[in-house]
Amino acid sequence: MSTQETAKDTDFAIEGHGDISVGVHGAGASGDGSASATRITPGNALRPEDIALEISRGQVKPTEDVAEFALRIGDDGLILAQRLGHWISRAPELEEDIALGNIALDQLGHARSFLTYAGAAWDKSEDDLAYFRREHEFRSAHLFEQPNGDFAVTIARQFIVSFYQYELYTKLMESTDATIAAISAKAVKEVDYHRDHSAQWVLRLAGGTDESRARIIQGFKLVWPYVDELFEDDELTTRLAEAGVIVQPSSLRAEFDRLTGEIMAEAELEIPGVPQALGGGRSGKHSEFLGYILAEMQVLAREHPGASW
Repeated sequence: MSTQETAKDTDFAIEGHGDISVGVHGAGASGDGSASATRITPGNALRPEDIALEISRGQVKPTEDVAEFALRIGDDGLILAQRLGHWISRAPELEEDIALGNIALDQLGHARSFLTYAGAAWDKSEDDLAYFRREHEFRSAHLFEQPNGDFAVTIARQFIVSFYQYELYTKLMESTDATIAAISAKAVKEVDYHRDHSAQWVLRLAGGTDESRARIIQGFKLVWPYVDELFEDDELTTRLAEAGVIVQPSSLRAEFDRLTGEIMAEAELEIPGVPQALGGGRSGKHSEFLGYILAEMQVLAREHPGASW
């Protein structure tokens, strides 16, 4: 999952089949791992423990609206991490087994940070929110809970996710909420690698055998109905956008379409003409798939509440 930084802009530079370079403005080398959430810079590392320390000292606490938004983004990462984790020991090659596992860990790290911050509004820990909420209390979008399918379906889903998250975190770095900005400054550097990884696989599958091309085409048909939900505005996003905490999700769509369109064109793939799903994940209305994920993820914590090792 290597990238080459470009000094010109953040767009993809494609030189021949599958040679993709991604550059991120402001993404320097990692700095002080003990830096706090309130004085983080894009070059510093940020851990959930740093956020929790600030919360315990009473130095940061999100508003209800900010917490609800952080819950949405945290749930996205948490559920996707569970899905990607199933590929460990099952990926088509050893390197990919490690790559998908690392992406899952990145997503879990993002989830931990956002859920730690969100929980401060209700005096709950990240574990409380991950293990002891019921299905209708989760706020993840439907795309993140969709089944892995075959490898091409997972790549198609990850392609959409990584390009969406990159645009989202890039804008959230400018948030008036210092903790949201800090989490995003760390996350965007990781997601930059995720989109490079998924884009290279889209090109590789589309330009490979007849079988691999047919599978990536089918993969996009299966996951594309869930794209629109990622960019839906609602009353919460409107209030937060007016306060400068976030930008409206709909404002991310044009750049997402442009950059994904460039890769799809290079791969000689068309955007699937499929009906869009109704969505509803942000308000707790989920597909049948989420319940199975939660049953597996939560069973140990619920059987032994308060246990530690």
